[in-house]
Amino acid sequence: MAKFLIKGERELKGEVRVKGAKNAALKIIAASLLAESPCLIKNVPRISDIETLLEILKGIGVKFEFKENTLWIDASSIHSTSLDDAGMKKLRGSIVLAGPLLARFGKVSFSQPGGCLIGSRPIDDHLDVFEQMKVKIEYEDEKFFLSGKPQAAHIVLEKMSVTATENAMMAAVLTSGTTIIHVAAAEPEIKDLADFLNKMGAKIKGAGTHEIEIEGVEKLKGVEHQVLPDRIEAGTYIIAGILTNSEIVVGPIIPCHSDLFLKKLKKAKANFRIEEKEGQSYLRTLKRGKLLAQNIDARPYPGFPTDLQPQYAVLMTQAEGRSEIFDTMFDGRFRYLEELKIMKADVEILNPNRFIVNGPSQLKGAEVSSLDIRGGAAVVLAALAARGETLIHNVEFIDRGYEAIDLRLKELGAAIERIG
Repeated sequence: MAKFLIKGERELKGEVRVKGAKNAALKIIAASLLAESPCLIKNVPRISDIETLLEILKGIGVKFEFKENTLWIDASSIHSTSLDDAGMKKLRGSIVLAGPLLARFGKVSFSQPGGCLIGSRPIDDHLDVFEQMKVKIEYEDEKFFLSGKPQAAHIVLEKMSVTATENAMMAAVLTSGTTIIHVAAAEPEIKDLADFLNKMGAKIKGAGTHEIEIEGVEKLKGVEHQVLPDRIEAGTYIIAGILTNSEIVVGPIIPCHSDLFLKKLKKAKANFRIEEKEGQSYLRTLKRGKLLAQNIDARPYPGFPTDLQPQYAVLMTQAEGRSEIFDTMFDGRFRYLEELKIMKADVEILNPNRFIVNGPSQLKGAEVSSLDIRGGAAVVLAALAARGETLIHNVEFIDRGYEAIDLRLKELGAAIERIG
């Protein structure tokens, strides 16, 4: 397993270019299975989750070429709808392959998807969607067997699940009739997926709201599409700049996708400004005074993103006062706090959904581990601010969601090395 060795308390300087959104690219690649001709997808992050998804698709006959951040993909010669067990167990997001395969072929089989250990995260919401669309579901020998073309339906989700919303959209686009999705998630990545599908010939209205309407069409064609910037990656690098009291430029970003995150940074007395360049927005972190503690309550979009909660908690270790952080999104999200405690962060877990950060505290280098994608990013941020050296184990988790984070931080002046 690879490790990061980081020497902290270094000022950062320069510009980091934000890659395409992981949570959009995975679903757009899945949606390309619906096309009768090849798709060209630009701004795809080169992360291990994307590589895992492509390996699963290769196993069922999908052809692709992935050069730099551009993916050419052709799903016209799919020869199987049985998804590789090993790949599925590595990547929970692979469940979104079920919707397009059902829509196109009327069947799919797979094992329980895996991924980061941040709670049980069952696929009940997805199975509920397919049941509402009259798909037959069977479970045998630890595998799910789904059969029957999805039918247009009035779908009511149990909660605003992003991936269940996306699976419902992709399952519905080739149905005969109109499907309505109520209690739909509204994340920008869902809107990006809908834009891609509509380019292909789908008829989707309301994506980005809590009610989505899909009028089924007979077929979809391959198209070219550019994935929107990753707001979570951008937020991570923005916090890196503020945390180390450095001036760096992060972009391109879409500021309105991060309204509440940016508002919380302003209230914490972080100093930054939005700049425009060649028709795109960038954020420049600036020298600051003392940070002030600010509470957050992680919620579905447009609330404060749970995927930035761990990074924000690290920032609050350097703020004056008591920050209360509330997050019910995943029941194992706080595991990274034990690693921050090893680095002398003053944190107190009150219950599985709430903890306190008391600051400011002098973080100290230590030997710690990355336990999931975002918790791993939080430990990297803590190491940048810590006195001395930090050795981080299991950085493969971080590689699942961040393209070459070590090389990109090094370009900004961080003292970071990959070992092993």
